[in-house]
Amino acid sequence: MSADLLEVDDLHAYYGKSHILQGVSVRVGAAEVVSLLGRNGVGRSTMVKALMGVLKPQGSIRFKGEQIAGLEPHRIARKGLGCVPETRDIFPLLTVRENLELGFKTRRGAAAWTLQDAYELFPVLRDRESTPAGVLSGGEQQMLTICRTLMGSPDLIMIDEPTEGLSPKMVEHVGRFLEQIAARGVAILLVEQKLTIALRISQRLYVMGHGRIVYEGTPAELAGASTIRKEWLEV
Repeated sequence: MSADLLEVDDLHAYYGKSHILQGVSVRVGAAEVVSLLGRNGVGRSTMVKALMGVLKPQGSIRFKGEQIAGLEPHRIARKGLGCVPETRDIFPLLTVRENLELGFKTRRGAAAWTLQDAYELFPVLRDRESTPAGVLSGGEQQMLTICRTLMGSPDLIMIDEPTEGLSPKMVEHVGRFLEQIAARGVAILLVEQKLTIALRISQRLYVMGHGRIVYEGTPAELAGASTIRKEWLEV
């Protein structure tokens, strides 16, 4: 079996007749943090939906050596691929604890995440476990959504724009939070616009433009690639 946990080759996806993903190939290794960067509208969120089976893909998606392209989302999740959408999708009338409990999945061979693990990662959730999730701040709701996905004990978690709309202080908190998750051995595919957090926590980065991967490198290499940053990332 390949050392890569996730292997995506020549991935295409469409919205109607619009060809959004145009031959995307990426790799994520076990326990690796990889960021997917790019401006809004280039296809990053579409890629997450295609990998998760929400959008029908064309091409090869291998997860832990098994072809998962075309499977239904719940079957993909049960194989150990978790997803945190940019919409967060909490259940506002349910308590924090109830939201977390909805994420529980039993997977053979997986090291189970517990409520205690979630509370240790983000103690505010313990303090507010009986609070309706809808009254949490945006940053707290983001942490809750990530923790709920972790309750499924994924081997890899895809997180779409976790810092969108958050204060600089909460963005910093999210960065530390993701580092703690990675330290537990969970691989992360981070879809992000903020270059600073991606450069800090990633082992490798991809830059997407117009539905294609236009750059792959390490944080140090991208930091020195001013032409790439100016053409594909800077506003």
